Amino acid sequence: MALDGTVTNGAIVLDPPQVLPEGTRVEVVLKPADQLKTLREVLLENAGCMTDLPDDFASQHDHYIHGTPKR
Repeated sequence: MALDGTVTNGAIVLDPPQVLPEGTRVEVVLKPADQLKTLREVLLENAGCMTDLPDDFASQHDHYIHGTPKR
């Protein structure tokens, strides 16, 4: 099994958080920085995945997300 994570304040935080039994042995393999995804790459993985949104969603997103009156 392979788990991904990030070092935060000196501790390894797994993505998504996992509950491992106490005493579980692990092996940590460091990835070179060039193998880490950029924020742009992460965001583009989900770009265009919502195909059933209303035509005015971009201009009226507060209405659809938060229920504010349409402008």
